[in-house]
Amino acid sequence: MIRGAVAIFKRDFKKFLGNPFVLVFTLLMPIMYLVIFGNAMGGTITHIPIGVVQEGPPYTETGLYVNGVEELRYFSQADNPRLFDVTVYTDEEIAKRALGDALISGVVVFPSEISKDNMVRLYVDSSDYMTPTLIESGVRGALARLGAGNTIMVNKIYGDIKYIQFFGVGVIVMAIFMTTMMGGGIALIKDREMGIHEGYLVTPVKRSSIILGMISSGTVRAFLAGLIIFVVGALITGVIIRSMEDFLLVLIVIFIASVGVTSLMVSIASRFNNQQEYASTTAFFNLILFMTSGAFYPTIGMPDWLRWITVINPEWYSVHALRSIILRGQGLSVIAPDLIALLIFSAVAILLGITTYRRTLE
Repeated sequence: MIRGAVAIFKRDFKKFLGNPFVLVFTLLMPIMYLVIFGNAMGGTITHIPIGVVQEGPPYTETGLYVNGVEELRYFSQADNPRLFDVTVYTDEEIAKRALGDALISGVVVFPSEISKDNMVRLYVDSSDYMTPTLIESGVRGALARLGAGNTIMVNKIYGDIKYIQFFGVGVIVMAIFMTTMMGGGIALIKDREMGIHEGYLVTPVKRSSIILGMISSGTVRAFLAGLIIFVVGALITGVIIRSMEDFLLVLIVIFIASVGVTSLMVSIASRFNNQQEYASTTAFFNLILFMTSGAFYPTIGMPDWLRWITVINPEWYSVHALRSIILRGQGLSVIAPDLIALLIFSAVAILLGITTYRRTLE
């Protein structure tokens, strides 16, 4: 019995050492978790875009407004960079519209000379979970440094968003990725291992047909998984879809996200002949894509060298679009850039999968 166990051990360990690709990724993953996870989670959030305006109609600028703008512009905590990127507005409605379009994260409205209650009003984008608290504390800190005793009225324009609701949107994208990884990429590799796509001399099937067929099948599975998680997640987190239009937009985003992520996974799988190498690679991609998608933590808190990945990350566009609809109630005009980016990404991934797909008999 011992002899047989030793023989199996030697054979299996030699196979492991004989596959340098898997060996490298096995050692690389813990390091990547340290670097990516450590920087993507819990980073210092700075340079929060906010708007500042004095209540109107336009009156003479007060000393509180002038000094408040300057204090907020250079406000920082400890040795951190400045907390806010301040945009000065001349009209309160324009500032609030910019907040509603997610161009800024908060609006500080300073009272005019004829204000009855002399109250500073603060409007914040509460769907971002962490930034509202930082904005409020920063505004309070700036007023304290000025020695102003004004009362602050905080208005969370999307209500009180809990973390489970903030994170729940990201779980939808996670379900799409996991279903695609198992149903799209691994299914393609299994078929190749069994020779289903290799016998094209007998049953000619074009590479484009193979890739498009696998993407179509994987997309349907991923869409159903995303839809189920969306419905279950809504029941668990208490999120309420405001209208049928919002619900249809959610379905569109889930479908396009499914196409994009499935196309990426199938294009990656098209280069591998065994599941072990593919699993190592997808684990790496899952770490990078999900951690930089903003599902866990606002991307504004990530360092610049990590934040640029969001530009080419389909999961970031998916999370942003779903969060805009589900938590903010925003429409097509806001999420259109996300959908366009996902469609472009999908087209590139499909072309990549077709051009890089290898047959073992070619």
